[in-house]
Formats: sequence, C-alpha cells, structure tokens
Amino acid sequence: MKAFVLAGGLPQIELIKQLKARGITTVLADGNPNALARPYADIFYQLAIFDIEEVKEVAIKEKVDFLITVCADQVLLVVAQVSEMLGLPWYIDYKTAQLVSDKKYMKRIFWENGIPTSRYVELTQLDLDRISHLQYPLVVKPVDAYSSRGVRKVTNEEELSVYFAEAARISRTGGVIVEEFVAGDEISVDIYVEDGEAKVLCISNSEKINDVDRFVIFRGRYPAIASDEIKEQIRMVAQRIADAFGLKNCPMLIQMINDGKRVSVLEFCARTGGNMKYLLIKRACGFDVIRAVIDLTLGEKPHVELAPPEGKYIVNDFIYCKPGVYDHLEGFEELREEGVLTDYYSLRPKGMKINGVFSSSDRIAGITVVGDSLEEFNAKHRRIVESVKVIGEDGSDLMRRDLMPDLE
Repeated sequence: MKAFVLAGGLPQIELIKQLKARGITTVLADGNPNALARPYADIFYQLAIFDIEEVKEVAIKEKVDFLITVCADQVLLVVAQVSEMLGLPWYIDYKTAQLVSDKKYMKRIFWENGIPTSRYVELTQLDLDRISHLQYPLVVKPVDAYSSRGVRKVTNEEELSVYFAEAARISRTGGVIVEEFVAGDEISVDIYVEDGEAKVLCISNSEKINDVDRFVIFRGRYPAIASDEIKEQIRMVAQRIADAFGLKNCPMLIQMINDGKRVSVLEFCARTGGNMKYLLIKRACGFDVIRAVIDLTLGEKPHVELAPPEGKYIVNDFIYCKPGVYDHLEGFEELREEGVLTDYYSLRPKGMKINGVFSSSDRIAGITVVGDSLEEFNAKHRRIVESVKVIGEDGSDLMRRDLMPDLE
C-alpha cells in the first residue's frame, strides 16, 4: 500500500513511522523543503498543500491508496476534499470537514444547537453597525487560520480596524469572526468519538503568554484545573457537539474557556491535538490517537480503553526565542538520559529565521516533563530552564527563559 501524507511537522513524523511499521510506503508533501518529517518519508514533494489540484495531481501520479494527516485542521479539509474526489477512504466527508474547519459554519451550528459560546458576528468587511450589540473587549480571528495566527484581542474601534484588516489578510477566504471576549482559563479537551459517543481522553489547561492582545500558548498542563462540575459540563458539551455535527467515529479537539462556573466553547475540530499533544494524551490515558487515525483510514474501528496517567503532573512546555537564525539545541539529550526530561523535540528546521513571538507557530522546541508532586515537577523544570540552550547561527543562546515559569 501507499499513503500520501500531507504536512511534515512533528506529529507527521510519528504518523510516517507508524505507517512504515505496517509496511506502507509513504509519500510526503509540504510547502517547506526542509520539513521536519521529510527524512522519514520514502518520497517527498514540495508543494502548496492547500492547492487542491496540485495535491490531487500528485495523488494520481503516485497511485496512492489513501491520503492522511494528523493534528492539522485546515489540512484535514484538503485530505477530505481530494479523498472524496478520487474515491479514497477518509474518516470524515468533505461537507462535514468544511463545517468543522471553518469558524463561521462552526459558530452557526453552536448557536443553533445550544452549545455555549460567545456572541459573534461574521464579516468580510468591517461594519461597525453590525457589531454594535457586542461588548468590548472583542476578539477578531480569521475563519480559516490556525496556531492563533491573526487572533487578536481588541478594546476599542481603532484597534478593531487594524486587527480586522490583519485577520482578513491572513484568511484564505477573507472571512473574519468578531466575538465577545470571555475571561477565564483556557481548557483543551481531547476526545475520541466511538460509535457516536464522545469519550473524553484528556482535559488539559492551555496556558498563554501574558500578552495584552495575543493568544500564544506556552504550556499544555495535565490535569486541568477544573472542578468535577466543570468536568461534567465538558462531557455534556462534547457529546452535544458530536451530535450536532453528526460525528460518529473520529478524534475531536475542543478549546473552551472555564470561568469557574461554566464553560464557553471557542472552537473545535474533528482532529487530534496539534504539535506534541499526541504525546500528552498517550501519557495521560494510554490512548494512541495517531494509531487510531490510521486504523480509521484503513477501515478498522478503534476502541477506547483508558489507562492510568503516568504521573500526577504531565506538562508540555514550548520554547520560544529571541530574533535570530536557529541552528541547534544543547543540553536536552543529557537531561532526557537522566530522566529529568521525559521527551523533547526540535519543532523547526535548522536555518529557520526567528522573528520573535507572535503566534503559537513561532515555538522552536517542545519538552515533556512528568512529576508525581508539584515540588518534583518544579525542581525538574527549573533545572531544565537553567541548563538547556537554543543556539543560533552566530553561536548565541536565543532561548526566552522568561516565558517558562514554574507550575503553580
């Protein structure tokens, strides 16, 4: 068999490894010639992976048996569309993929089905009259972007005008959501829908950099800080979403805000959590979401069986850097061998230019730290922050240690 993998980031490395372990030849496509997953694939194409005709042409040329991706909501849409065009298997049809990938469709369905979410307006051009009923602060976001690109908090009309234009430029369709800001802790909920039942795998906090108007994640923290009442609300909302979108067998990621009394849904997608999230999920409950996606695509039906977490605290921390040109990591492997670090990964290729910290896609590396107490975790974490380095092309240490606080 031959698989066509779209996108070449960290999760796709694990995807390719698992496909090859099953004896499946892998064709990888990514727009970056230095994509992280390129060395692991049998065949590589540099192409615009959102170009439907170009992706379709390669799929036909290579005579692939299926297209596949993980952890990427906008790429999910491409896989669904091309698979449907060619009559190839995929776990979600194109129409449903549109509904779960485009925020304007998503928000409409939330409101129509009583799913808690903030008030909003969808626009292609800024119209102050249409948003006059909304209360500041507001959030503007492109309807079809990812990694918090173009998502900004605004407190007045002047900021709204500037950031609306920015979001419209980033959106491939020019669509923008303007919604009311909801204060509280952000919760990331990973789910597997089995025969229509939404089964919660992992509830974690997505902690953001302390920025006035941006939403950049620096940490995924398990378990989430949430009461039993909030966790029950999460389960109920997850099931309502699966029902509203007609999801039967697929992974699902929901991003919510918890204000201590109730949850409000920011967005969701029928995919696994991105970047290193598949590792966090596996360590938190034993379920391999990447294996599940492969099984689904091959016509097998995964069954959710949960295992105890590997530790009381399981945390993915993301490392950001000062402007420069990334060369390599130092000190990480030694700490992994000592057991201080559980996992670490370079998330960007050597030679990448770093412009600063503007979205979650600017992270350079990621680490996983596991501890059985807060004291143990913080002791490990402090040693990591003090010891490791991100070396630039000029030999300088680019790492932003100020963005890696202790766990509270």
